[in-house]
Amino acid sequence: MPAATLAAVLNAAVDDNRAVAGLVVLGWEDAVAYVEAAEETSLPVILQAGPGCRAHTPIPVLGAMFRHLADGAGVPVVCHIDHATTIEECRAGIDHGFTSVMFDGSRRPLAENIANTAEVVAMARRGGVSTEGEVGFVGYAEGEASRTTDPAEAARFERETGVDALAVAVGNVHLQTEKSAGIDMEALKAIEAVTTVPLVLHGGSGIPSATRRELARNSRVAKFNIGTELRMAFGKALRRSLYDQPDAFDRIGLLKPTIAPVREAAAAVLRELGRPASVS
Repeated sequence: MPAATLAAVLNAAVDDNRAVAGLVVLGWEDAVAYVEAAEETSLPVILQAGPGCRAHTPIPVLGAMFRHLADGAGVPVVCHIDHATTIEECRAGIDHGFTSVMFDGSRRPLAENIANTAEVVAMARRGGVSTEGEVGFVGYAEGEASRTTDPAEAARFERETGVDALAVAVGNVHLQTEKSAGIDMEALKAIEAVTTVPLVLHGGSGIPSATRRELARNSRVAKFNIGTELRMAFGKALRRSLYDQPDAFDRIGLLKPTIAPVREAAAAVLRELGRPASVS
């Protein structure tokens, strides 16, 4: 089916009391694994090209690859630019087939973040593309500290930008290798009380599975970004492939065995967050 927009997929998820996984893509093998997992579970998926992915592979190439996979899938697949910090990156994504872009102005002053995000929203809507923004700041394990999202700032941000989805910081942290993040439920409820759009939690790999399931079914969190735990599954599978084929040197032969384990890990995440549903 044709690639889906983020707005269509997330609004359907909110209506159905479930959430969708935004899965971080670094190359062809994991992108294939994620789409196969979505088809196996009959659930939508969001393919995400983050800064690391874009530094390795140009946006025009990623756009064509993502759209090839999405347009050939039997379930809704969103093609998403994640953590773009410039308007130009968002424009490039829109121009090269992505159906969703995230402008990340979370390190900037609120007024500047709002102004830039609103510009991206207007540009994206002209192209039929969805937009995600972030208010507050989601920090990094062993790195920058988080700044919890202020509900008043979230309400203003949504009102003045018109974003389709809002990423918030409520205890979630990027790049955690253990599921140890404590989500501040009261902070999340306060944000929900003054906003209306689907909410997004980055750093989903660090959130305990039981918490992810609870939020997917009983909150307006409709998108969890998942990267670290799937990269860990890929790394484990690649080490096994290298061990099993000590004399191999063909990259295709070495990488192909990673697809099935990553597909299994991705399918487990998809099932945890949602249940089969269709998006027209």
